[in-house]
Amino acid sequence: MAAHGGSKKVIYAALAGNLLIAVTKFVAAFFTGSSAMLSEGVHSLVDTGNGGLLLYGLHRAARPPDKTHPLGHGRELYFWSFIVALLVFALGAGVSFYEGVIHIMAPEPVENPSVNYIVLALSMLFEGSSWWVALREFRLTKGKLGWFEAVRLSKDPSVFTVLFEDSAALLGLLIAFGGILAADIFDIPELDGVASIGIAAILATTAIFLARESKGLLMGEPASPEVQAKVMDIVQNDPAVQRANGVLTVHIGPTEIVAGLSIEFEDHLTAPEIEACVERLEEELRREMPEITNLFVKPQTTGTWERRRKAIVDASPPSG
Repeated sequence: MAAHGGSKKVIYAALAGNLLIAVTKFVAAFFTGSSAMLSEGVHSLVDTGNGGLLLYGLHRAARPPDKTHPLGHGRELYFWSFIVALLVFALGAGVSFYEGVIHIMAPEPVENPSVNYIVLALSMLFEGSSWWVALREFRLTKGKLGWFEAVRLSKDPSVFTVLFEDSAALLGLLIAFGGILAADIFDIPELDGVASIGIAAILATTAIFLARESKGLLMGEPASPEVQAKVMDIVQNDPAVQRANGVLTVHIGPTEIVAGLSIEFEDHLTAPEIEACVERLEEELRREMPEITNLFVKPQTTGTWERRRKAIVDASPPSG
């Protein structure tokens, strides 16, 4: 649950920053009539709501297993992360694009642009602080992996969702600043609308990326090769195990893994001895790897397991 503690810290920082920024941007947009500033206000408001949804997802995912969800509720977080991506696309990108088109078709000069510059500068300061908190937390979890590889392999969408939202927000602020400045200098108010469309493009790209990653987690992704190798080592070292054929794993939450083991036991073992072996394995895995929340063991010959694995590999789509 330590990972969830880090996730909540990131989300709370983003919530506080985005709420203050959203109010400030809407006030500035009201007094200046800037399309880009209004788009930025909608963006920050959507980000605030998204932070609330991620906190709700963490709360729901922490519930214990019950009759209707015997493996737990961990995937609630993945579901709400996917909803967040849809909201970024539909509300953030959609409203920004609409506002941009409207202001290009019926341009209005921006009044008091200096107000917008002050608000954008403050927003960059607040957004940058939230982004830095998310970046530090993500760097703690990514290790030596590259940035995009770490996101692709991450099982906790709450941290990288906030990080990418904040990154998109900082880029959006730069575009809004450029659009308002260009509209003011060249006296071409349409450039303010063009900036809104640019913000929409950034949000749409971010939303598609987040939706793709959340969808993979929601469908079910395996544990890392390191986790699987550790499980196999523990199992193979039991004296009652002739051979650990393999393990199938799936994440149902950032720190919750369901594992299915294929084991060929020693031929001379009786049923009670096999049962005792399974109990030993469960106890040791629970002690060494608490993230394995559910374990299923299937006595199986090596040949049967290899045929099963070959069928899975043959049915898999080519990489890339």
